Order: sequence, then structure tokens, then C-alpha cells
Amino acid sequence: MTTTAKRGRFITLEGIEGAGKSSQVAPLAQLLRAHGLNCVTTREPGGAPLAERLRDVLLDSRHTGMSDLTELLLMFAARAEHLAHTIQPALSAGIWVICDRFTDATYAYQGGGRGVDATHIAQLETLVQGNLRPNLTLIFDVPPRIGLARARQRAGATDRFEQEDEAFFTAVRTTYQQRALAHPQQYRIIDASAALTEVTQQVQHCVTEALLMS
Repeated sequence: MTTTAKRGRFITLEGIEGAGKSSQVAPLAQLLRAHGLNCVTTREPGGAPLAERLRDVLLDSRHTGMSDLTELLLMFAARAEHLAHTIQPALSAGIWVICDRFTDATYAYQGGGRGVDATHIAQLETLVQGNLRPNLTLIFDVPPRIGLARARQRAGATDRFEQEDEAFFTAVRTTYQQRALAHPQQYRIIDASAALTEVTQQVQHCVTEALLMS
């Protein structure tokens, strides 16, 4: 007699450039494993071979003239690959998934930042994801001035999104905040302007309270 593995949980980390969410992926994975949970970490755009190639196109600063519609469709094309080859197989096998950005980033960046109609994003979301939504989304909230200063201190050239101005990221941040307020059962806001250790504590508290103790 065979048994079906309990479906894994899906956690996404969101925030503007320089919010520090990526640095919390490894500590969060360590927390889950300490609780005896198998987990994988991944990112968007990317997370699967073809999706990583699309990521290169999307972030390449040479593509400054990319149309908003092209950008939106490329994001969802990469997401379709990511879901098919990484996220869905892991969840179906009972593995928890921690993803650095997901569809909330599309609502925030392409919707809030670029001004793409949220209805179009929602249509693509349904087409590509079906009923799949994250179990928990952590939004790393930080003023754009601070986030951009952090991002621009990193080694290497800035990518196509990092080159946007403060007004763009203010719109992105506002969209994240609005989504969190509209769906408090899924979202938790992390004060990402705090010290690194405090941010880690906030993350671990939220995940423990929302998922590990549920």
C-alpha cells in the first residue's frame, strides 16, 4: 500500500531592491530543517534552466527600451518554467519551497512601478498558476531611499531594475503594502530597516507562528 506525501508549504519573500530579503533565505531554510522539514530555496525570475536565461534578459541593463508588455510576458514565461520544473514538483513531493520573489513582485514592479493594469496581471496569474498561491508571503519593508543606498553599495554593475529612480520604488513599495493590508491572512510585513539579527528574528517569529505552529 502506498501513501501520498503531504503537500509542502510555499513561502515567498518580497521587497524592493536593498530590502535584504535574499540574505534571509538561508537562515529561514535552516529554521525549517531544524524542525525536520525538507525544503528547497529558489528565486524569481529564474529558478529553472530556461527561466534563468530569461532572467538574464530581464535584468540586462542594455534592454532599457523593453516594452512593459514584453517585460510582463517574460516574467510569466519564466514563472511557468519555474513552476513546472522546480516549485510544483517539490510541493507535490512534500518539500517546502522558499522563493525569493514570486507573483507579488509582478503586481508591485510591473503593476505599481510600470503602471500595467492589475487585471492583466491577474489573468496571467490564473493562466500560469491555476489555484496555486503562497501559504505565506513575507514583505520586507524599507523606505526606498535606504533600500537603494544599500543596493548601490553592492559590488558590480546595477541591473535594469536597480537603475530605476526613487519614485518608481515608492510605487512598488506602496503596492506591496496595499496587498498586505488587503490579505492579512497571507502576508506579514517585516521591518527591514532594522538590524540584520532583528530582521532574522522577525522572520523566524512570523514563520513559526503562521506555519510551524499551525
